[in-house]
Amino acid sequence: MVIAVSIGAVNVPLRDVWSIIWHHLSGDGRVADPALDQIVWNFRTPRVVLAALVGAGLAVSGVVLQAVVANPLADPYVLGVSSGASLGAVIVFTTTAGALGGLGVSTAAFLGAIGAMVLVFLLGQKRGRLAPTRLVLSGVAVGYLLLAATSYLQLRATPTELRTVMFWMLGSVAGAKWEQLPIVTTVVLTTTVALALFGRRLNALLAGDESATALGVDVHRLRAVLLVLASLLTGTVIAVAGGIGFVGLMIPHLVRLAVGADHRRLLPLAAVVGATYLVLVDLLSRTLTRPNELPLGILTALFGAPFFLWLLRRNKSLDSV
Repeated sequence: MVIAVSIGAVNVPLRDVWSIIWHHLSGDGRVADPALDQIVWNFRTPRVVLAALVGAGLAVSGVVLQAVVANPLADPYVLGVSSGASLGAVIVFTTTAGALGGLGVSTAAFLGAIGAMVLVFLLGQKRGRLAPTRLVLSGVAVGYLLLAATSYLQLRATPTELRTVMFWMLGSVAGAKWEQLPIVTTVVLTTTVALALFGRRLNALLAGDESATALGVDVHRLRAVLLVLASLLTGTVIAVAGGIGFVGLMIPHLVRLAVGADHRRLLPLAAVVGATYLVLVDLLSRTLTRPNELPLGILTALFGAPFFLWLLRRNKSLDSV
Protein backbone atom coordinates (compact mmCIF):
# COMPACT_ATOMS: atom_id res chain seq x y z
CA MET A 1 0.00 0.00 0.00
CA VAL A 2 2.85 2.39 0.78
CA ILE A 3 4.49 1.56 -2.56
CA ALA A 4 1.16 2.21 -4.31
CA VAL A 5 0.93 5.61 -2.62
CA SER A 6 4.45 6.51 -3.75
CA ILE A 7 3.92 5.73 -7.46
CA GLY A 8 1.85 7.85 -9.81
CA ALA A 9 2.02 10.75 -12.25
CA VAL A 10 4.44 12.26 -9.72
CA ASN A 11 6.61 9.68 -7.97
CA VAL A 12 7.19 10.31 -4.28
CA PRO A 13 10.14 8.70 -2.45
CA LEU A 14 9.08 6.06 0.07
CA ARG A 15 10.85 7.95 2.84
CA ASP A 16 8.69 11.02 2.17
CA VAL A 17 5.54 8.90 2.03
CA TRP A 18 6.30 7.41 5.46
CA SER A 19 7.13 10.86 6.82
CA ILE A 20 3.90 12.44 5.56
CA ILE A 21 1.67 9.60 6.76
CA TRP A 22 3.36 9.54 10.16
CA HIS A 23 2.99 13.31 10.47
CA HIS A 24 -0.78 13.13 9.90
CA LEU A 25 -1.32 10.10 12.13
CA SER A 26 0.80 11.21 15.07
CA GLY A 27 1.09 14.98 14.69
CA ASP A 28 4.87 14.70 15.01
CA GLY A 29 7.44 15.93 12.54
CA ARG A 30 7.18 18.54 9.83
CA VAL A 31 6.14 18.28 6.17
CA ALA A 32 8.90 19.67 3.99
CA ASP A 33 6.87 20.00 0.77
CA PRO A 34 3.18 21.04 0.98
CA ALA A 35 2.60 19.89 -2.62
CA LEU A 36 3.78 16.35 -1.84
CA ASP A 37 1.69 16.40 1.33
CA GLN A 38 -1.38 17.21 -0.75
CA ILE A 39 -0.64 14.43 -3.24
CA VAL A 40 0.14 11.76 -0.65
CA TRP A 41 -2.39 12.49 2.06
CA ASN A 42 -5.39 14.01 0.27
CA PHE A 43 -5.32 12.12 -3.04
CA ARG A 44 -3.42 8.85 -2.98
CA THR A 45 -3.71 7.52 0.57
CA PRO A 46 -7.54 7.53 0.74
CA ARG A 47 -7.61 6.03 -2.74
CA VAL A 48 -5.29 3.16 -1.82
CA VAL A 49 -7.11 2.52 1.46
CA LEU A 50 -10.47 2.45 -0.34
CA ALA A 51 -9.09 0.04 -2.97
CA ALA A 52 -7.94 -2.29 -0.18
CA LEU A 53 -11.33 -2.15 1.54
CA VAL A 54 -13.25 -2.78 -1.69
CA GLY A 55 -10.99 -5.69 -2.65
CA ALA A 56 -11.35 -7.26 0.78
CA GLY A 57 -15.13 -6.81 0.78
CA LEU A 58 -15.66 -8.33 -2.66
CA ALA A 59 -13.39 -11.29 -1.89
CA VAL A 60 -15.11 -12.07 1.41
CA SER A 61 -18.55 -11.78 -0.22
CA GLY A 62 -17.45 -14.17 -2.94
CA VAL A 63 -16.30 -16.78 -0.41
CA VAL A 64 -19.59 -16.62 1.49
CA LEU A 65 -21.89 -16.67 -1.53
CA GLN A 66 -20.09 -19.63 -3.10
CA ALA A 67 -20.79 -21.58 0.09
CA VAL A 68 -24.35 -20.31 0.61
CA VAL A 69 -25.64 -21.08 -2.89
CA ALA A 70 -23.44 -24.20 -3.23
CA ASN A 71 -22.09 -22.96 -6.55
CA PRO A 72 -18.37 -22.37 -7.22
CA LEU A 73 -19.30 -19.95 -10.02
CA ALA A 74 -21.13 -17.58 -7.68
CA ASP A 75 -19.76 -14.11 -7.00
CA PRO A 76 -21.09 -10.93 -5.33
CA TYR A 77 -22.99 -9.98 -8.49
CA VAL A 78 -24.94 -13.22 -8.85
CA LEU A 79 -27.80 -11.87 -6.72
CA GLY A 80 -28.38 -8.78 -8.86
CA VAL A 81 -26.80 -6.48 -6.26
CA SER A 82 -24.50 -4.86 -8.83
CA SER A 83 -27.38 -4.24 -11.24
CA GLY A 84 -29.40 -2.58 -8.48
CA ALA A 85 -26.48 -0.35 -7.52
CA SER A 86 -25.88 0.58 -11.15
CA LEU A 87 -29.52 1.54 -11.65
CA GLY A 88 -29.47 3.73 -8.54
CA ALA A 89 -26.30 5.50 -9.65
CA VAL A 90 -27.49 5.99 -13.23
CA ILE A 91 -30.75 7.54 -12.02
CA VAL A 92 -28.71 10.21 -10.23
CA PHE A 93 -26.35 10.70 -13.19
CA THR A 94 -29.02 11.01 -15.88
CA THR A 95 -32.21 12.35 -14.28
CA THR A 96 -33.28 15.09 -11.94
CA ALA A 97 -35.01 12.61 -9.63
CA GLY A 98 -31.87 11.96 -7.62
CA ALA A 99 -31.04 15.64 -7.31
CA LEU A 100 -34.57 16.51 -6.27
CA GLY A 101 -34.47 13.79 -3.65
CA GLY A 102 -31.14 15.03 -2.31
CA LEU A 103 -29.46 11.71 -3.08
CA GLY A 104 -25.77 11.39 -3.84
CA VAL A 105 -24.43 8.73 -6.18
CA SER A 106 -23.16 6.52 -3.36
CA THR A 107 -26.43 6.72 -1.42
CA ALA A 108 -28.54 5.97 -4.49
CA ALA A 109 -26.27 3.08 -5.47
CA PHE A 110 -26.46 1.60 -1.97
CA LEU A 111 -30.26 1.88 -1.87
CA GLY A 112 -30.46 0.26 -5.30
CA ALA A 113 -28.20 -2.59 -4.20
CA ILE A 114 -30.18 -3.27 -1.03
CA GLY A 115 -33.50 -3.00 -2.91
CA ALA A 116 -32.32 -5.59 -5.44
CA MET A 117 -31.15 -7.87 -2.64
CA VAL A 118 -34.53 -7.70 -0.88
CA LEU A 119 -36.38 -8.47 -4.12
CA VAL A 120 -34.15 -11.46 -4.90
CA PHE A 121 -34.42 -12.60 -1.29
CA LEU A 122 -38.23 -12.66 -1.53
CA LEU A 123 -38.28 -14.37 -4.93
CA GLY A 124 -35.68 -16.92 -3.89
CA GLN A 125 -37.87 -18.47 -1.23
CA LYS A 126 -39.86 -21.64 -1.65
CA ARG A 127 -42.49 -22.36 0.96
CA GLY A 128 -40.95 -19.79 3.24
CA ARG A 129 -37.41 -21.18 2.94
CA LEU A 130 -34.48 -20.07 0.83
CA ALA A 131 -33.67 -22.44 -2.03
CA PRO A 132 -30.12 -22.00 -3.42
CA THR A 133 -30.99 -22.77 -7.06
CA ARG A 134 -34.11 -20.59 -6.94
CA LEU A 135 -32.04 -17.82 -5.36
CA VAL A 136 -29.44 -17.85 -8.15
CA LEU A 137 -32.09 -17.91 -10.89
CA SER A 138 -33.98 -15.07 -9.21
CA GLY A 139 -30.76 -13.08 -9.00
CA VAL A 140 -30.07 -13.58 -12.70
CA ALA A 141 -33.61 -12.59 -13.68
CA VAL A 142 -33.71 -9.50 -11.45
CA GLY A 143 -30.23 -8.54 -12.63
CA TYR A 144 -31.30 -8.58 -16.28
CA LEU A 145 -34.47 -6.65 -15.49
CA LEU A 146 -32.53 -3.91 -13.70
CA LEU A 147 -29.91 -3.92 -16.44
CA ALA A 148 -32.66 -3.25 -19.00
CA ALA A 149 -33.82 -0.23 -16.98
CA THR A 150 -30.23 0.99 -16.71
CA SER A 151 -29.72 0.62 -20.48
CA TYR A 152 -32.88 2.62 -21.15
CA LEU A 153 -31.61 5.49 -19.01
CA GLN A 154 -28.25 5.34 -20.78
CA LEU A 155 -29.97 5.76 -24.14
CA ARG A 156 -31.53 8.99 -22.85
CA ALA A 157 -28.23 10.32 -21.48
CA THR A 158 -26.08 13.02 -23.04
CA PRO A 159 -22.56 12.03 -24.23
CA THR A 160 -21.02 13.60 -21.12
CA GLU A 161 -23.43 11.80 -18.81
CA LEU A 162 -22.89 8.54 -20.68
CA ARG A 163 -19.11 8.72 -20.25
CA THR A 164 -19.53 9.29 -16.51
CA VAL A 165 -22.01 6.40 -16.25
CA MET A 166 -19.76 3.97 -18.14
CA PHE A 167 -16.71 4.87 -16.05
CA TRP A 168 -18.66 4.34 -12.84
CA MET A 169 -20.15 1.04 -13.99
CA LEU A 170 -16.67 -0.29 -14.81
CA GLY A 171 -15.42 0.67 -11.35
CA SER A 172 -13.00 3.25 -10.01
CA VAL A 173 -11.65 4.53 -6.70
CA ALA A 174 -10.32 7.75 -8.25
CA GLY A 175 -12.76 9.94 -6.33
CA ALA A 176 -11.94 8.49 -2.90
CA LYS A 177 -12.24 10.94 -0.02
CA TRP A 178 -11.43 10.60 3.66
CA GLU A 179 -15.07 11.29 4.50
CA GLN A 180 -16.12 8.05 2.77
CA LEU A 181 -13.72 5.78 4.60
CA PRO A 182 -15.18 5.59 8.14
CA ILE A 183 -18.48 4.08 6.96
CA VAL A 184 -16.85 1.72 4.46
CA THR A 185 -14.19 0.66 6.96
CA THR A 186 -16.76 -0.01 9.66
CA VAL A 187 -18.97 -2.10 7.35
CA VAL A 188 -16.10 -4.10 5.82
CA LEU A 189 -14.38 -4.85 9.15
CA THR A 190 -17.51 -5.66 11.16
CA THR A 191 -19.11 -7.85 8.48
CA THR A 192 -15.82 -9.65 7.79
CA VAL A 193 -15.37 -10.41 11.49
CA ALA A 194 -19.03 -11.46 11.80
CA LEU A 195 -18.77 -13.75 8.77
CA ALA A 196 -15.52 -15.24 10.07
CA LEU A 197 -17.37 -16.25 13.24
CA PHE A 198 -19.60 -18.42 11.04
CA GLY A 199 -16.56 -20.34 9.75
CA ARG A 200 -17.49 -23.70 11.28
CA ARG A 201 -21.09 -23.48 10.09
CA LEU A 202 -19.94 -22.52 6.59
CA ASN A 203 -17.78 -25.64 6.62
CA ALA A 204 -20.86 -27.63 7.57
CA LEU A 205 -22.77 -26.21 4.58
CA LEU A 206 -20.14 -27.68 2.26
CA ALA A 207 -21.21 -31.15 3.35
CA GLY A 208 -24.79 -30.53 2.21
CA ASP A 209 -27.99 -29.42 3.92
CA GLU A 210 -28.80 -32.80 5.45
CA SER A 211 -25.34 -33.24 6.96
CA ALA A 212 -25.33 -29.65 8.24
CA THR A 213 -28.74 -30.15 9.86
CA ALA A 214 -27.49 -33.35 11.49
CA LEU A 215 -24.64 -31.31 12.98
CA GLY A 216 -27.14 -28.95 14.61
CA VAL A 217 -27.03 -26.14 12.05
CA ASP A 218 -30.27 -24.30 11.23
CA VAL A 219 -29.51 -24.21 7.51
CA HIS A 220 -32.31 -21.89 6.38
CA ARG A 221 -31.74 -19.32 9.10
CA LEU A 222 -27.98 -19.47 8.51
CA ARG A 223 -28.41 -18.83 4.78
CA ALA A 224 -30.65 -15.84 5.45
CA VAL A 225 -28.17 -14.25 7.89
CA LEU A 226 -25.19 -14.88 5.60
CA LEU A 227 -27.01 -13.46 2.58
CA VAL A 228 -27.95 -10.29 4.43
CA LEU A 229 -24.37 -9.75 5.64
CA ALA A 230 -22.83 -10.52 2.23
CA SER A 231 -25.32 -8.25 0.44
CA LEU A 232 -24.72 -5.41 2.90
CA LEU A 233 -20.98 -5.78 2.35
CA THR A 234 -21.30 -5.93 -1.43
CA GLY A 235 -23.75 -3.04 -1.62
CA THR A 236 -21.50 -0.82 0.48
CA VAL A 237 -18.34 -1.33 -1.58
CA ILE A 238 -20.15 -1.12 -4.92
CA ALA A 239 -21.77 2.12 -3.82
CA VAL A 240 -18.39 3.82 -3.42
CA ALA A 241 -16.37 2.08 -6.16
CA GLY A 242 -18.83 1.08 -8.88
CA GLY A 243 -19.00 -2.29 -10.61
CA ILE A 244 -15.73 -4.24 -10.33
CA GLY A 245 -16.07 -7.77 -11.63
CA PHE A 246 -14.16 -11.02 -11.13
CA VAL A 247 -12.61 -10.12 -7.75
CA GLY A 248 -15.27 -12.02 -5.80
CA LEU A 249 -15.03 -14.92 -8.24
CA MET A 250 -11.27 -15.23 -8.68
CA ILE A 251 -9.81 -14.48 -5.24
CA PRO A 252 -11.78 -17.14 -3.29
CA HIS A 253 -10.66 -19.83 -5.74
CA LEU A 254 -7.07 -18.61 -5.66
CA VAL A 255 -6.92 -18.67 -1.85
CA ARG A 256 -8.78 -21.99 -1.71
CA LEU A 257 -6.12 -23.55 -3.95
CA ALA A 258 -3.46 -22.39 -1.48
CA VAL A 259 -4.98 -23.11 1.94
CA GLY A 260 -7.94 -25.42 1.34
CA ALA A 261 -11.65 -25.00 1.96
CA ASP A 262 -11.66 -24.41 5.73
CA HIS A 263 -13.55 -21.11 6.05
CA ARG A 264 -11.85 -20.30 9.35
CA ARG A 265 -8.67 -19.67 7.36
CA LEU A 266 -10.21 -18.97 3.99
CA LEU A 267 -12.22 -15.87 4.98
CA PRO A 268 -9.45 -13.78 6.60
CA LEU A 269 -6.88 -14.76 3.97
CA ALA A 270 -9.31 -13.95 1.16
CA ALA A 271 -9.78 -10.49 2.68
CA VAL A 272 -6.01 -9.89 2.74
CA VAL A 273 -5.40 -11.24 -0.77
CA GLY A 274 -8.41 -9.36 -2.17
CA ALA A 275 -7.19 -6.11 -0.62
CA THR A 276 -3.67 -6.59 -1.98
CA TYR A 277 -4.94 -7.56 -5.42
CA LEU A 278 -7.17 -4.52 -5.90
CA VAL A 279 -4.46 -2.14 -4.63
CA LEU A 280 -2.15 -3.54 -7.32
CA VAL A 281 -4.86 -3.35 -9.98
CA ASP A 282 -5.58 0.27 -9.06
CA LEU A 283 -1.86 1.03 -9.26
CA LEU A 284 -1.77 -0.39 -12.79
CA SER A 285 -4.95 1.48 -13.76
CA ARG A 286 -3.33 4.86 -13.11
CA THR A 287 0.18 4.09 -14.38
CA LEU A 288 -0.25 2.02 -17.55
CA THR A 289 -1.58 4.93 -19.63
CA ARG A 290 -0.67 7.87 -17.39
CA PRO A 291 -1.67 10.61 -17.10
CA ASN A 292 -4.91 8.94 -18.26
CA GLU A 293 -6.62 6.32 -16.14
CA LEU A 294 -8.33 3.01 -16.86
CA PRO A 295 -11.46 1.79 -15.05
CA LEU A 296 -10.68 -1.03 -12.64
CA GLY A 297 -13.25 -3.36 -14.19
CA ILE A 298 -11.29 -3.52 -17.46
CA LEU A 299 -8.17 -4.81 -15.73
CA THR A 300 -9.94 -7.17 -13.32
CA ALA A 301 -11.71 -8.75 -16.32
CA LEU A 302 -8.43 -8.90 -18.24
CA PHE A 303 -6.78 -10.82 -15.39
CA GLY A 304 -9.84 -12.67 -14.11
CA ALA A 305 -11.18 -14.21 -17.32
CA PRO A 306 -7.96 -16.10 -18.27
CA PHE A 307 -7.60 -17.28 -14.66
CA PHE A 308 -11.15 -18.55 -14.65
CA LEU A 309 -10.66 -20.40 -17.94
CA TRP A 310 -7.51 -21.98 -16.53
CA LEU A 311 -9.40 -22.96 -13.40
CA LEU A 312 -12.13 -24.62 -15.49
CA ARG A 313 -9.53 -26.72 -17.32
CA ARG A 314 -7.67 -27.59 -14.13
CA ASN A 315 -10.53 -28.42 -11.78
CA LYS A 316 -12.60 -31.35 -13.01
CA SER A 317 -15.02 -30.93 -10.11
CA LEU A 318 -16.46 -27.92 -11.95
CA ASP A 319 -17.53 -30.11 -14.87
CA SER A 320 -20.78 -30.91 -13.10
CA VAL A 321 -21.69 -27.25 -12.52
